[in-house]
Amino acid sequence: MRYILSLYLWLVLFIYSLFFLVFAIIVSYIFPIKKYTPWLQKLLQFIFTIMFIKVEIEGSENITPDKTYLYMANHVSLFDLPLLGGFIPGYARGVEANRQHAWPLYGWAMRRLGNIPIDRKNIFSSLSSISKTASILTEGKSMIILPEGHRTMDGELRQFKSFPFLLAKKTEVEILPIGLSGLYRLKNKNSWIINPNTVKIKFGKPIGVKTIKELPTKELRDKVRDEINNLIEYL
Repeated sequence: MRYILSLYLWLVLFIYSLFFLVFAIIVSYIFPIKKYTPWLQKLLQFIFTIMFIKVEIEGSENITPDKTYLYMANHVSLFDLPLLGGFIPGYARGVEANRQHAWPLYGWAMRRLGNIPIDRKNIFSSLSSISKTASILTEGKSMIILPEGHRTMDGELRQFKSFPFLLAKKTEVEILPIGLSGLYRLKNKNSWIINPNTVKIKFGKPIGVKTIKELPTKELRDKVRDEINNLIEYL
């Protein structure tokens, strides 16, 4: 039965994703980005509704509206970015793997929406992406980054890359840690099966600019990793 359900959910996801991407491209040419962002967030939220996935949110009181943050979360599933994009309050864009921007339609839509591609295998390309992300943050626009770089293979938090924390120190924007739970059970990298269940987004308390400036990069990286790990509910 779960195989039939998964096939159905993949079909629903494929059709809905095509609609979302086409809609996103069209509105990006007609309206300013902050005008259509709430519409896209509603559409991303609806993905979880039609796929029978309940989303619980905790800690949203830690987010100050209209404040710029560098959001950092654990990387579990292909549903991470739709979840974060749909449920993080206000305007935020993401940093994602360069290969995804080469995908037909998807890459076009993500570029139009302002997501930044990063080639982790090329140090010069990575530095360029970090520089672009820094410019966006200094303009007062929040960004989402997944510091593990790759999805977990076993549900456990991987080691963090250093680049996101060099970025944080360069821009001096508060880091807001996020723990995602339930996504490994929903859809992990080792299987094509989708198991609808409850997923949770838990927003931690922001790490202030003073702490970001004072801590060495590695200590800042380890602190953020510990805080995200404490926000995850390992089920």
